[in-house]
Amino acid sequence: MPGPFTITYFPVRGRCEAVRMLLSDQGQEWQEDVVTMDLWQKGELKKSCLFGQLPKFRDGDLTLYQSNAFLRHLARTYVLYGKELGEPALGGGGFLGEQLGPDPCLPQENGKAAYVEGLPGQLRPFETLLSQNRAGKAFIVGDQISFADYNLVELLRNHLVLAPGCLASCPLLAAYVERVSARPRLRTYLESAAHRDRPINGNGKQ
Repeated sequence: MPGPFTITYFPVRGRCEAVRMLLSDQGQEWQEDVVTMDLWQKGELKKSCLFGQLPKFRDGDLTLYQSNAFLRHLARTYVLYGKELGEPALGGGGFLGEQLGPDPCLPQENGKAAYVEGLPGQLRPFETLLSQNRAGKAFIVGDQISFADYNLVELLRNHLVLAPGCLASCPLLAAYVERVSARPRLRTYLESAAHRDRPINGNGKQ
């Protein structure tokens, strides 16, 4: 049996929110080991981390240190690689979000205007990809939710905070975000204080 699960991270959504979304949607509980900046700056925890950085994820006796590794591990555990799709098919799907930015931390205000201006062009390929799977009525790949969906939906939700109208020219993506976010257990989490009160990143974005 998997678990217990523990996320060790700063008090932000950051690189762990897709993992939290996946766990909540699969009906799983986890512990939050919240790391303050004061604790991190003391250096001992940083020395214990494989790459000298957080987040860290524990599944029982297994410890992982990269957020994409967390997602792939949980995808194997809960069969979330997409029905009838193997690793090659999800090679791009699992990391679609990387094309929209290096991580879930949104750009600083001094680069926001240019970033938002370029978003339609960045989003268009995802709209096209979604349209090719059941005319946009299913998931990003296959007929069942996969770890790629949690990754992409979380990133798109963050961008809707940055630029509320960014999906206006992508109606399939807009409907997709609403559809996935409305899954009962996931919706419960997204409406909870645990999600709402945790900023997107250290800049305080909600």
